[in-house]
Amino acid sequence: MISTHYPSKLLESAVNEFSKLPGIGKKSALRLVLFLLKQDREMVSHFSDTIKSMRSEIHYCSSCFNISDKTTCEICANPGRDHSTVCVVESIRDVMAIENTHQYSGIYHVLGGVISPMDGIGPDDLTILPLEKKIKNGEVKELILALSTTMEGDTTNFYLYNKLLSRDVVITTIARGVSVGDELEYADEITLGRSLVNRLPFEKTL
Repeated sequence: MISTHYPSKLLESAVNEFSKLPGIGKKSALRLVLFLLKQDREMVSHFSDTIKSMRSEIHYCSSCFNISDKTTCEICANPGRDHSTVCVVESIRDVMAIENTHQYSGIYHVLGGVISPMDGIGPDDLTILPLEKKIKNGEVKELILALSTTMEGDTTNFYLYNKLLSRDVVITTIARGVSVGDELEYADEITLGRSLVNRLPFEKTL
């Protein structure tokens, strides 16, 4: 493999850093770096300061583990939301996808992933324990399992259902308007919204 010759060590270092981003190869990284070099210093300084601030000042909500500028996210802090209904999702991107449907008025719980033995991810690697504690407090009346319709998502759904079956909470899941094998974040807003509205008791999907 022929290595690329860079006229500057600083340029090479910047390209190497950008290429660490998902979906960014060396050619794309070089294009981004050269674009930034053409911009004025103020723009580049603002760009770098924004990235630093994002990394150092963004929090994870102490209640649902969504991203937030404060200790508690805007959704959990909103008294107008239905705090008795909790929608369990895999990632923050899923929260954003569901919010874009404008069909859901409850709160969320972000697991931070799904059970995947092949990837070395087990129940203890997810935020399942805080979810159990939330349900034990007695405020939650319905738990909506809204994980991706993949094998890993279904495995996690089944694990949560068995884990929480004895609790005094109704467990539902989104309707299969979302195709099997689809990641939730890629479902169109209308389909995802209908899947939430037409959710089913989880036991009927077994």
